[in-house]
This record gives sequence, structure tokens and C-alpha cells, in this order.
Amino acid sequence: MKNIGFLSFGHWTPSPHSQTRTAADALHQAIDLAVAAEELGADGAYYRVHHFARQLASPFPLLAAVGARTSRIEIGTGVIDMRYENPLYMAEDAGASDLIADGRLQLGISRGSPEQVIEGYRHFGFDPLDGDHATMAREHTAVFLRMLEGEGFAEPNPRPMFPNPPGLLRVEPHSEGLRDRIWWGAATRATAEWTAEQGMNLMSSTLLTEDTGVPFHQLQAEQIQRFRDAWQAAGHTRTPRVSVSRSIMPLVSELDHAYFGTERRSTDQVGMLEGGKARFGKTYAAEPDVLVKQLAEDEAVAAADTLLLTVPNQLGVDYNAQLIDNVLTLVAPELGWR
Repeated sequence: MKNIGFLSFGHWTPSPHSQTRTAADALHQAIDLAVAAEELGADGAYYRVHHFARQLASPFPLLAAVGARTSRIEIGTGVIDMRYENPLYMAEDAGASDLIADGRLQLGISRGSPEQVIEGYRHFGFDPLDGDHATMAREHTAVFLRMLEGEGFAEPNPRPMFPNPPGLLRVEPHSEGLRDRIWWGAATRATAEWTAEQGMNLMSSTLLTEDTGVPFHQLQAEQIQRFRDAWQAAGHTRTPRVSVSRSIMPLVSELDHAYFGTERRSTDQVGMLEGGKARFGKTYAAEPDVLVKQLAEDEAVAAADTLLLTVPNQLGVDYNAQLIDNVLTLVAPELGWR
């Protein structure tokens, strides 16, 4: 069995060719797709967070709304850029969203990806020491994780407006267990090892910011194994989780062929990203029986417990619900995922 969810970037554009033309469209459709995915038997609804872009940007109102409209599926992010976050405020928002969802939040966080604007985190009021924004993201993360542990740290006012519980105070609301449901989006093998040391789950996508010359899925499988080895070495007692994301497009209808038929020839790509070499995974687009054979050879998908299907959200809720259903019913059972 494998958990299967979707990952939406929430793109919107005023183009007449898009089914998602406004920010309101993107948000409402994100909720509606989560409801549809739950009805189809999918396991998760995940959303990308990207500031200064025509995409989903403020995750917690969306997560809370999805939590209120659904009852079973996991609800998460992939990922929140910690360079932009006030960790105490984030802990409050995350706690409230998780309580609304009855403990179903799975938060993916990371240093973030290339930005729409130059040093956008400075506009949010965060100025990294010596310009080291990656270290700042990890520092924000360390504080956030401490807040989720729920220990009191703030000295109470001796004359409070409302009565306080005894001892030091913590940020509220606190959601028990959320600390174990935080994932780090790692783009290298070394970062995956660091993720394990911090006691976070591993979220790996179709991009790694390193390249050893082997196929993407093999490099990613090595990353996953290094994460699990480091987790064991760190002495954590719980079993960690690992997710990978893939673009999987079953070609079933004429519309599928029209949209994604040319992706049959998709292959790994190697390019430069932020001054370093990066390897990008391919899109899987084929008839369901062909997809089964191709995915059976993907070592990283086999190694992960959770698969996130990246969806073309601008094609609308109905199309994406059908895409998810095709994967769940025509592909997943043949691979033993269902």
C-alpha cells in the first residue's frame, strides 16, 4: 500500500484558455479538488506555496478551509519557504489549522525555491545575517519546531487580563502530535541526512540540485536511503515518512492525448539552477499499461511511502479529479499501491 495524494501549485492566469483565471478561482478550486479527491479515495491534498507569484501563497487559511470541508485525507504543503516565516506566528496558525482538521496536517517546509523577486524575504521583514538566507531558514525552522513541542517559555504577566495556567506559557493553540508531522523539502543527499537528524520527515520532489550522472530516480533513491540511515543513526524511535512527487498522466481520453501526448518522449533533464547543476525528473505520460511498466522501474517511487501527483490545476477541477481517479483505478492497483 502507498499513500497517494495530489500536489497543486495553484497557478492562475487571466488567459481565456485557463480554467483558473483569478486568485479566487485558484483558492476555491483548491478546496473543491480536495473534496473530490477524498471522495475518489485519494489520501492527501498538498499545496505549493510561492510568494509574489500568481500561485497559492498563504497556506493556513486554505488548509483550514480544506480541513473544514473534508474528514479523512491528509492536508499539507509542499513546501512553505521558511525564509519568509515568523515561527511563533506560524506555530499559532499551524496549530489552529491542525485542530480544525482534527490532526490531519502534514506540513512540508524548506529553504524555498528560486523566487519571483530579488530577496523577497526582506520585504517580509527578515534580513539574514551576512546575507546567509539558507541559515536563516534553518534558524526559523528550529524555533518553529520548538514551539510545536509545546513547552512553556514565556514569563506570565503577574496581573494578566485572563487567568493563566501555572508555569511558563507557550503559544496557543497547541496541537499535540503536529511536531511529528513536519516534513523538510530536501534537494540534496546531504540535506536529506540533515533532515533525519532534525527528526523531520523527508519530502523530495522531481528536482535535485546535484547530479552524479545516474538517472534521476536512482539518485533520489540514494537520497532516500541516506535519509533512513541517518534517521536510524540519530536514534529516533518513531518510523519516518518519505514522499516523492511525480507528474503522471494516464493517456485515456482524446483530451488526455491532446494535452499530454507529446510528453511520451519526456526524459530526465540536467541544467543549471542558482549557479549549480540540477537534475530534473521526467513526466510520465502514456497509456495505463505502459505507465505500470515504467513506474515499476522507478526506484524512488518504490522506496517512498507517499506519492504526490503534481496536477495541472489550470485545467480545472473536473479534469484533475478524473486524472487522479485514472491513477487510482487504472495504475495504482496494478503496482500493488492499492
